[in-house]
Amino acid sequence: MSFKELGLLNELLKAAEEEGYTSPTPIQKLAIPLVLEGGDLMAGAQTGTGKTAGFTLPLLQRLIQNSKNQNKVRALILTPTRELAAQVGENVSTYGKYLPLKSTVIFGGVNINPQINALRKGVEIIIATPGRLLDLISQKALDLSSVEILVLDEADRMLDMGFIHDIRKILAILPQKRQNLLFSATFSPEIKQLAASFLKSPKTIEAARHNTPAELVKQLVYPVDNHRKKELLSFLISSNNWKQVLVFARTKHGSNRIAEQLNKEGITAAAIHGNKSQSARTKALLDFKTGAIRVLVATDIAARGLDIDQLPHVINFELPNVPEDYVHRIGRTGRAGNEGEAISLVCIDEHKLLQDIERLLKKKIASATVPGYEPDPSIEAQPIPNGQNRRGGHRSFSRGQQLFHGKGADRNNPKERKRPF
Repeated sequence: MSFKELGLLNELLKAAEEEGYTSPTPIQKLAIPLVLEGGDLMAGAQTGTGKTAGFTLPLLQRLIQNSKNQNKVRALILTPTRELAAQVGENVSTYGKYLPLKSTVIFGGVNINPQINALRKGVEIIIATPGRLLDLISQKALDLSSVEILVLDEADRMLDMGFIHDIRKILAILPQKRQNLLFSATFSPEIKQLAASFLKSPKTIEAARHNTPAELVKQLVYPVDNHRKKELLSFLISSNNWKQVLVFARTKHGSNRIAEQLNKEGITAAAIHGNKSQSARTKALLDFKTGAIRVLVATDIAARGLDIDQLPHVINFELPNVPEDYVHRIGRTGRAGNEGEAISLVCIDEHKLLQDIERLLKKKIASATVPGYEPDPSIEAQPIPNGQNRRGGHRSFSRGQQLFHGKGADRNNPKERKRPF
Protein backbone atom coordinates (compact mmCIF):
# COMPACT_ATOMS: atom_id res chain seq x y z
CA MET A 1 0.00 0.00 0.00
CA SER A 2 1.15 3.56 -0.73
CA PHE A 3 0.30 6.82 1.03
CA LYS A 4 -1.61 7.82 -2.10
CA GLU A 5 -4.11 5.01 -1.49
CA LEU A 6 -4.92 6.52 1.92
CA GLY A 7 -6.46 9.57 0.26
CA LEU A 8 -3.86 12.15 1.23
CA LEU A 9 -3.45 15.44 -0.62
CA ASN A 10 -0.75 15.74 -3.28
CA GLU A 11 1.00 18.42 -1.20
CA LEU A 12 1.32 15.99 1.70
CA LEU A 13 2.37 13.12 -0.53
CA LYS A 14 5.10 15.27 -2.08
CA ALA A 15 6.44 16.31 1.33
CA ALA A 16 6.41 12.73 2.62
CA GLU A 17 8.11 11.42 -0.51
CA GLU A 18 10.87 14.01 -0.19
CA GLU A 19 11.57 12.56 3.26
CA GLY A 20 11.85 9.11 1.72
CA TYR A 21 8.41 7.85 2.79
CA THR A 22 6.15 6.25 0.20
CA SER A 23 4.59 3.33 2.08
CA PRO A 24 2.74 3.74 5.39
CA THR A 25 3.67 1.83 8.53
CA PRO A 26 0.99 -0.36 10.18
CA ILE A 27 -0.11 2.38 12.60
CA GLN A 28 -0.31 4.88 9.73
CA LYS A 29 -2.46 2.52 7.65
CA LEU A 30 -4.90 2.25 10.55
CA ALA A 31 -4.84 5.80 11.90
CA ILE A 32 -4.79 8.03 8.81
CA PRO A 33 -8.17 6.97 7.34
CA LEU A 34 -9.87 7.16 10.75
CA VAL A 35 -8.48 10.64 11.49
CA LEU A 36 -9.57 11.82 8.05
CA GLU A 37 -13.11 10.65 8.87
CA GLY A 38 -13.18 13.18 11.71
CA GLY A 39 -14.03 10.91 14.64
CA ASP A 40 -12.22 10.44 17.94
CA LEU A 41 -9.39 7.93 18.10
CA MET A 42 -7.57 5.98 20.80
CA ALA A 43 -4.39 4.55 19.32
CA GLY A 44 -1.93 2.16 20.91
CA ALA A 45 1.47 2.59 19.29
CA GLN A 46 4.96 2.23 20.64
CA THR A 47 7.58 4.79 19.90
CA GLY A 48 9.34 4.19 16.61
CA THR A 49 6.26 2.94 14.76
CA GLY A 50 5.69 6.13 12.76
CA LYS A 51 2.77 7.28 14.90
CA THR A 52 3.69 10.97 14.63
CA ALA A 53 3.08 10.97 10.89
CA GLY A 54 0.01 8.86 11.62
CA PHE A 55 -1.72 11.87 13.14
CA THR A 56 0.25 14.76 11.61
CA LEU A 57 -0.55 14.02 7.96
CA PRO A 58 -4.35 13.66 8.36
CA LEU A 59 -4.47 16.55 10.85
CA LEU A 60 -2.89 18.87 8.28
CA GLN A 61 -5.30 17.64 5.63
CA ARG A 62 -8.37 18.22 7.79
CA LEU A 63 -7.25 21.74 8.63
CA ILE A 64 -6.59 22.68 5.01
CA GLN A 65 -9.89 21.21 3.80
CA ASN A 66 -11.78 23.19 6.43
CA SER A 67 -10.13 26.57 6.07
CA LYS A 68 -12.30 28.63 8.43
CA ASN A 69 -10.80 30.46 11.42
CA GLN A 70 -7.53 31.23 9.68
CA ASN A 71 -4.78 32.62 11.96
CA LYS A 72 -6.58 31.18 14.98
CA VAL A 73 -5.34 28.15 16.90
CA ARG A 74 -7.22 25.25 15.32
CA ALA A 75 -5.12 22.26 16.37
CA LEU A 76 -3.40 21.58 19.69
CA ILE A 77 -0.86 18.78 20.10
CA LEU A 78 0.19 18.10 23.70
CA THR A 79 3.42 16.24 24.48
CA PRO A 80 5.10 15.36 27.80
CA THR A 81 8.62 16.67 27.07
CA ARG A 82 10.36 19.52 25.33
CA GLU A 83 12.27 17.16 23.07
CA LEU A 84 9.13 15.43 21.86
CA ALA A 85 7.40 18.79 21.31
CA ALA A 86 10.34 19.98 19.21
CA GLN A 87 10.40 16.77 17.17
CA VAL A 88 6.65 16.81 16.53
CA GLY A 89 6.99 20.47 15.57
CA GLU A 90 9.64 19.52 13.03
CA ASN A 91 7.33 16.89 11.58
CA VAL A 92 4.45 19.35 11.29
CA SER A 93 6.71 21.85 9.49
CA THR A 94 8.19 19.18 7.22
CA TYR A 95 4.94 17.54 6.15
CA GLY A 96 3.10 20.84 5.93
CA LYS A 97 5.69 22.81 3.98
CA TYR A 98 3.52 22.95 0.86
CA LEU A 99 0.42 24.02 2.78
CA PRO A 100 -0.44 27.56 3.96
CA LEU A 101 -0.61 26.60 7.63
CA LYS A 102 1.47 28.17 10.39
CA SER A 103 2.62 26.32 13.48
CA THR A 104 4.71 26.99 16.57
CA VAL A 105 6.23 24.97 19.40
CA ILE A 106 5.72 25.96 23.03
CA PHE A 107 7.59 24.58 26.05
CA GLY A 108 9.21 25.72 29.27
CA GLY A 109 12.87 26.27 30.08
CA VAL A 110 13.23 29.05 27.52
CA ASN A 111 12.23 32.72 27.32
CA ILE A 112 8.46 33.03 27.02
CA ASN A 113 8.49 36.32 25.06
CA PRO A 114 9.38 34.86 21.62
CA GLN A 115 6.54 32.38 22.09
CA ILE A 116 4.12 35.21 22.88
CA ASN A 117 5.31 37.09 19.80
CA ALA A 118 4.77 34.02 17.61
CA LEU A 119 1.23 33.66 18.92
CA ARG A 120 0.48 37.32 18.24
CA LYS A 121 1.39 36.83 14.59
CA GLY A 122 -1.22 34.09 14.35
CA VAL A 123 -0.74 30.33 14.17
CA GLU A 124 -3.14 27.51 13.40
CA ILE A 125 -1.22 24.63 15.00
CA ILE A 126 0.40 24.59 18.44
CA ILE A 127 2.65 21.81 19.72
CA ALA A 128 3.09 22.28 23.45
CA THR A 129 3.98 20.89 26.83
CA PRO A 130 1.16 21.37 29.36
CA GLY A 131 2.89 23.65 31.88
CA ARG A 132 4.02 26.41 29.52
CA LEU A 133 0.71 26.24 27.66
CA LEU A 134 -1.16 27.01 30.88
CA ASP A 135 1.29 29.81 31.67
CA LEU A 136 0.46 31.47 28.34
CA ILE A 137 -3.26 31.00 28.92
CA SER A 138 -2.99 32.58 32.38
CA GLN A 139 -1.21 35.57 30.81
CA LYS A 140 -4.05 35.84 28.28
CA ALA A 141 -1.53 35.40 25.50
CA LEU A 142 -3.32 32.39 24.04
CA ASP A 143 -6.90 31.75 22.93
CA LEU A 144 -7.95 28.12 22.44
CA SER A 145 -11.61 28.80 21.70
CA SER A 146 -11.24 27.81 18.02
CA VAL A 147 -9.47 24.48 18.53
CA GLU A 148 -10.93 21.82 16.21
CA ILE A 149 -8.47 18.99 16.84
CA LEU A 150 -6.74 17.93 20.08
CA VAL A 151 -3.92 15.38 20.11
CA LEU A 152 -2.52 13.85 23.30
CA ASP A 153 0.78 12.27 22.28
CA GLU A 154 2.59 9.84 24.62
CA ALA A 155 -0.41 10.06 26.96
CA ASP A 156 0.93 7.33 29.23
CA ARG A 157 4.14 9.28 29.80
CA MET A 158 2.16 12.42 30.60
CA LEU A 159 0.38 10.57 33.38
CA ASP A 160 3.64 9.10 34.66
CA MET A 161 5.11 12.61 34.82
CA GLY A 162 2.19 13.99 36.81
CA PHE A 163 0.43 16.09 34.19
CA ILE A 164 -3.11 14.85 34.80
CA HIS A 165 -4.21 18.03 36.60
CA ASP A 166 -2.79 20.19 33.80
CA ILE A 167 -4.50 18.03 31.18
CA ARG A 168 -7.82 18.37 32.97
CA LYS A 169 -7.45 22.16 33.09
CA ILE A 170 -6.69 22.29 29.38
CA LEU A 171 -9.62 20.01 28.51
CA ALA A 172 -11.93 22.31 30.46
CA ILE A 173 -10.77 25.32 28.42
CA LEU A 174 -11.19 23.76 24.98
CA PRO A 175 -14.41 23.92 22.94
CA GLN A 176 -16.73 20.97 23.53
CA LYS A 177 -17.07 20.30 19.81
CA ARG A 178 -13.71 19.03 18.58
CA GLN A 179 -11.93 15.92 17.33
CA ASN A 180 -9.82 14.14 19.95
CA LEU A 181 -6.85 11.86 19.23
CA LEU A 182 -5.07 9.97 22.01
CA PHE A 183 -1.83 8.10 21.34
CA SER A 184 -0.26 5.94 24.01
CA ALA A 185 2.31 3.15 24.16
CA THR A 186 0.13 1.27 26.64
CA PHE A 187 -3.58 1.04 27.45
CA SER A 188 -3.28 0.98 31.23
CA PRO A 189 -6.40 1.37 33.39
CA GLU A 190 -5.37 4.99 34.01
CA ILE A 191 -5.16 5.69 30.27
CA LYS A 192 -8.57 4.11 29.72
CA GLN A 193 -9.98 6.23 32.53
CA LEU A 194 -8.52 9.38 31.01
CA ALA A 195 -9.81 8.43 27.55
CA ALA A 196 -13.30 7.83 28.89
CA SER A 197 -13.34 11.34 30.36
CA PHE A 198 -13.10 13.17 27.02
CA LEU A 199 -13.16 10.83 23.99
CA LYS A 200 -16.54 10.50 22.30
CA SER A 201 -17.32 7.07 20.82
CA PRO A 202 -13.69 6.61 19.83
CA LYS A 203 -12.34 4.05 17.42
CA THR A 204 -9.59 2.00 19.09
CA ILE A 205 -6.59 0.71 17.17
CA GLU A 206 -3.29 -0.94 18.04
CA ALA A 207 -0.31 -1.36 15.77
CA ALA A 208 1.49 -3.88 17.97
CA ARG A 209 0.95 -5.89 21.12
CA HIS A 210 1.52 -4.03 24.40
CA ASN A 211 5.15 -3.58 25.40
CA THR A 212 6.50 -5.69 22.54
CA PRO A 213 9.85 -4.37 21.28
CA ALA A 214 10.28 -4.07 17.54
CA GLU A 215 11.17 -7.41 16.01
CA LEU A 216 14.12 -5.82 14.26
CA VAL A 217 15.83 -4.96 17.56
CA LYS A 218 18.49 -7.46 18.55
CA GLN A 219 18.63 -7.60 22.36
CA LEU A 220 21.67 -8.76 24.31
CA VAL A 221 22.75 -8.73 27.97
CA TYR A 222 26.40 -8.44 28.98
CA PRO A 223 26.92 -9.46 32.64
CA VAL A 224 29.59 -7.25 34.22
CA ASP A 225 30.57 -5.99 37.67
CA ASN A 226 29.16 -2.57 38.44
CA HIS A 227 32.54 -0.90 38.92
CA ARG A 228 33.67 -2.08 35.46
CA LYS A 229 30.68 -0.86 33.47
CA LYS A 230 32.33 2.34 32.23
CA GLU A 231 35.39 0.39 31.17
CA LEU A 232 33.26 -2.14 29.26
CA LEU A 233 31.17 0.62 27.68
CA SER A 234 34.30 2.31 26.32
CA PHE A 235 35.65 -1.02 25.11
CA LEU A 236 32.47 -1.90 23.22
CA ILE A 237 32.24 1.49 21.50
CA SER A 238 35.95 1.64 20.61
CA SER A 239 36.50 -1.99 19.58
CA ASN A 240 33.41 -2.01 17.37
CA ASN A 241 34.06 1.52 16.08
CA TRP A 242 30.46 2.48 16.72
CA LYS A 243 29.69 5.96 15.43
CA GLN A 244 26.27 6.62 16.95
CA VAL A 245 25.33 5.19 20.34
CA LEU A 246 22.51 6.21 22.68
CA VAL A 247 23.35 5.28 26.29
CA PHE A 248 20.76 5.24 29.06
CA ALA A 249 21.71 5.86 32.68
CA ARG A 250 19.57 5.86 35.81
CA THR A 251 20.49 9.31 37.18
CA LYS A 252 21.38 12.78 35.95
CA HIS A 253 24.71 12.81 37.77
CA GLY A 254 25.48 9.35 36.47
CA SER A 255 24.82 10.56 32.91
CA ASN A 256 27.27 13.41 33.40
CA ARG A 257 29.96 11.11 34.81
CA ILE A 258 29.62 8.63 31.94
CA ALA A 259 29.86 11.39 29.33
CA GLU A 260 32.88 12.90 31.06
CA GLN A 261 34.66 9.54 31.20
CA LEU A 262 33.99 8.81 27.53
CA ASN A 263 35.33 12.22 26.51
CA LYS A 264 38.49 11.61 28.57
CA GLU A 265 39.03 8.42 26.59
CA GLY A 266 38.65 10.20 23.27
CA ILE A 267 35.06 9.15 22.57
CA THR A 268 33.02 12.30 21.93
CA ALA A 269 29.93 12.33 24.14
CA ALA A 270 27.33 14.61 25.74
CA ALA A 271 24.70 14.11 28.43
CA ILE A 272 21.04 15.08 28.14
CA HIS A 273 18.66 15.23 31.11
CA GLY A 274 16.27 17.48 33.02
CA ASN A 275 18.95 19.55 34.77
CA LYS A 276 20.47 20.66 31.48
CA SER A 277 19.33 23.96 30.01
CA GLN A 278 17.12 23.74 26.96
CA SER A 279 19.87 25.20 24.77
CA ALA A 280 22.35 22.58 26.04
CA ARG A 281 19.85 19.78 25.42
CA THR A 282 19.07 21.03 21.92
CA LYS A 283 22.77 21.35 21.06
CA ALA A 284 23.60 17.87 22.38
CA LEU A 285 20.78 16.32 20.36
CA LEU A 286 21.77 18.21 17.20
CA ASP A 287 25.44 17.25 17.61
CA PHE A 288 24.41 13.62 18.02
CA LYS A 289 22.17 13.65 14.96
CA THR A 290 24.81 15.29 12.77
CA GLY A 291 27.67 13.08 13.97
CA ALA A 292 29.57 15.82 15.81
CA ILE A 293 29.50 13.50 18.83
CA ARG A 294 29.38 9.71 18.84
CA VAL A 295 27.56 9.09 22.11
CA LEU A 296 24.49 10.67 23.72
CA VAL A 297 24.03 9.72 27.38
CA ALA A 298 20.47 10.16 28.56
CA THR A 299 18.12 9.61 31.45
CA ASP A 300 14.64 8.28 30.76
CA ILE A 301 13.40 11.77 29.91
CA ALA A 302 14.91 11.06 26.50
CA ALA A 303 13.32 7.63 26.14
CA ARG A 304 10.25 9.24 24.63
CA GLY A 305 10.31 11.41 21.57
CA LEU A 306 13.89 11.18 20.39
CA ASP A 307 13.51 10.59 16.66
CA ILE A 308 16.88 9.69 15.19
CA ASP A 309 16.91 8.04 11.78
CA GLN A 310 18.53 4.61 11.63
CA LEU A 311 19.99 4.74 15.15
CA PRO A 312 22.00 1.50 15.27
CA HIS A 313 22.88 1.09 18.95
CA VAL A 314 21.15 1.62 22.29
CA ILE A 315 23.01 0.66 25.47
CA ASN A 316 21.39 0.37 28.88
CA PHE A 317 24.30 1.32 31.13
CA GLU A 318 21.86 0.60 33.95
CA LEU A 319 18.52 -1.14 33.71
CA PRO A 320 15.48 1.05 34.37
CA ASN A 321 13.58 0.65 37.63
CA VAL A 322 10.29 0.19 35.77
CA PRO A 323 10.22 -2.68 33.24
CA GLU A 324 8.02 -0.78 30.76
CA ASP A 325 10.73 1.87 30.44
CA TYR A 326 13.05 -0.77 28.98
CA VAL A 327 10.67 -1.11 26.04
CA HIS A 328 10.59 2.65 25.50
CA ARG A 329 14.37 2.85 25.70
CA ILE A 330 15.12 0.19 23.13
CA GLY A 331 12.39 1.60 20.91
CA ARG A 332 14.94 4.25 19.95
CA THR A 333 16.55 1.71 17.59
CA GLY A 334 15.05 -0.60 14.98
CA ARG A 335 12.71 2.20 13.89
CA ALA A 336 10.64 2.22 10.70
CA GLY A 337 12.05 -1.02 9.33
CA ASN A 338 15.71 -0.44 10.16
CA GLU A 339 17.65 -3.03 12.13
CA GLY A 340 19.03 -2.06 15.52
CA GLU A 341 20.82 -3.44 18.54
CA ALA A 342 19.99 -2.95 22.22
CA ILE A 343 22.66 -3.96 24.72
CA SER A 344 22.25 -4.02 28.51
CA LEU A 345 25.19 -3.96 30.91
CA VAL A 346 23.85 -5.88 33.89
CA CYS A 347 25.55 -6.26 37.27
CA ILE A 348 24.48 -8.64 40.04
CA ASP A 349 22.49 -5.86 41.74
CA GLU A 350 20.17 -5.70 38.71
CA HIS A 351 19.25 -9.36 38.34
CA LYS A 352 15.78 -8.76 39.79
CA LEU A 353 15.21 -5.85 37.40
CA LEU A 354 16.26 -8.07 34.51
CA GLN A 355 13.83 -10.76 35.62
CA ASP A 356 11.02 -8.19 35.74
CA ILE A 357 11.84 -7.07 32.19
CA GLU A 358 11.95 -10.64 30.89
CA ARG A 359 8.63 -11.35 32.60
CA LEU A 360 7.11 -8.36 30.81
CA LEU A 361 8.57 -9.44 27.46
CA LYS A 362 7.59 -13.06 28.12
CA LYS A 363 11.01 -14.24 26.99
CA LYS A 364 14.62 -14.54 28.09
CA ILE A 365 17.06 -12.00 26.69
CA ALA A 366 20.20 -13.56 25.22
CA SER A 367 23.27 -13.19 27.44
CA ALA A 368 26.99 -13.34 26.67
CA THR A 369 30.14 -12.47 28.61
CA VAL A 370 32.85 -10.29 27.11
CA PRO A 371 36.29 -11.89 27.55
CA GLY A 372 38.20 -10.01 30.21
CA TYR A 373 35.03 -8.57 31.76
CA GLU A 374 33.59 -11.68 33.40
CA PRO A 375 31.72 -10.88 36.66
CA ASP A 376 33.45 -11.68 39.95
CA PRO A 377 31.36 -14.47 41.53
CA SER A 378 32.40 -13.40 45.04
CA ILE A 379 30.60 -10.04 44.76
CA GLU A 380 27.21 -9.97 46.51
CA ALA A 381 24.17 -8.03 45.33
CA GLN A 382 23.60 -4.60 46.88
CA PRO A 383 20.34 -2.60 47.03
CA ILE A 384 19.84 -0.18 44.15
CA PRO A 385 19.14 3.41 45.26
CA ASN A 386 15.60 4.32 44.16
CA GLY A 387 15.50 0.97 42.43
CA GLN A 388 13.70 -2.04 43.85
CA ASN A 389 10.68 -0.68 45.64
CA ARG A 390 8.26 -2.33 47.99
CA ARG A 391 6.91 -4.62 45.32
CA GLY A 392 10.02 -6.03 43.73
CA GLY A 393 10.76 -3.47 41.07
CA HIS A 394 7.20 -2.67 39.97
CA ARG A 395 5.31 0.47 40.84
CA SER A 396 3.06 -0.19 43.81
CA PHE A 397 0.62 1.98 41.87
CA SER A 398 1.21 4.15 38.88
CA ARG A 399 1.69 7.88 39.09
CA GLY A 400 -1.26 8.32 36.79
CA GLN A 401 -3.50 6.33 39.12
CA GLN A 402 -2.27 8.30 42.10
CA LEU A 403 -3.10 11.56 40.37
CA PHE A 404 -6.57 10.46 39.36
CA HIS A 405 -7.36 10.22 43.05
CA GLY A 406 -6.06 13.66 43.79
CA LYS A 407 -2.88 12.66 45.62
CA GLY A 408 -0.31 13.61 43.03
CA ALA A 409 1.72 16.67 42.19
CA ASP A 410 0.04 19.97 42.77
CA ARG A 411 0.81 22.31 39.93
CA ASN A 412 0.43 25.28 42.25
CA ASN A 413 3.00 23.90 44.69
CA PRO A 414 6.46 24.95 43.43
CA LYS A 415 8.07 22.00 45.18
CA GLU A 416 5.92 19.53 43.28
CA ARG A 417 5.45 21.07 39.86
CA LYS A 418 7.02 19.16 37.00
CA ARG A 419 8.23 22.28 35.25
CA PRO A 420 11.53 21.23 33.63
CA PHE A 421 9.43 19.89 30.77
